[in-house]
Amino acid sequence: MTQVAFLGLGVMGFPMAGHLAAKGHEITVYNRTAARALDWTARHPGRHAPTPRETAQAAQFVMACVGNDDDLRAVCLGPDGAFAGMDPGAIFVDHTTVSAEVTRELAKAAREQGIGFVDAPVSGGQAGAENGQLSVMCGGTEQDYAAAEPLIAAYARICRRMGDSGAGQLAKMCNQIAIAGLVQGLAESLNFAQRAGLSIPDLVEVISQGAAGSWQMQNRHATMAEGRYDFGFAVDWMRKDLGICLKTGDEIGAALPVTALVDQFYKDVQLMGGGRWDTSSLLARLKG
Repeated sequence: MTQVAFLGLGVMGFPMAGHLAAKGHEITVYNRTAARALDWTARHPGRHAPTPRETAQAAQFVMACVGNDDDLRAVCLGPDGAFAGMDPGAIFVDHTTVSAEVTRELAKAAREQGIGFVDAPVSGGQAGAENGQLSVMCGGTEQDYAAAEPLIAAYARICRRMGDSGAGQLAKMCNQIAIAGLVQGLAESLNFAQRAGLSIPDLVEVISQGAAGSWQMQNRHATMAEGRYDFGFAVDWMRKDLGICLKTGDEIGAALPVTALVDQFYKDVQLMGGGRWDTSSLLARLKG
């Protein structure tokens, strides 16, 4: 039985930790809001601890899925951080979408303590986490990745090592860049169809079988057409991710004109009060 710590029990981390427990691993969880950790232990075998350090003690693997760069630093570093509780040879696996810069910073700090570090951001949203069907993009040494991959497989449809530390985060940026354009295109298409008086179900049945087909179209067209935007990844988090993409694009000389434009469209959605709506809410902006 593998001893695993899981830090962060949001809409993604909660079911991901549950999958690990279902595989028979010995799980200790931590969440900044303790009530969430208590809820998790009421539903799954395992225990909770009051700090990341105590959660990580004796764990062979420490998984994290928190909010942003600052949140990740907070659970890793300092006297109550996970690194302070981890034994040499243990491996930290970060599922948070953060900058490659903070990933490399923390990977270096981990190595100095004899701790492995794998950046492993995920794609697939809440549904993917709940169904164990996430796509996971990893960065780190081949040895650390090989050790962590069997655990990640508990909630992954596909998992790949993309390169050294930070490569997983760079791959996740590519994912978010692609999604931004896809969702905006889908929103414009559905808005056009509705204004033209077309049947959305009939339209999608036809065009989803051709070159326009996508996961977003298949899984979000109906809720978008009904004006329901409470499915999955929130606009506030998407803007955080796109901000990382745009900053990194500037640093490496990669032009992201469509991404920059869609980021501003998401800002408009926030100003409409839709910061917690899911990313398909770009359609609401077009409807005014």
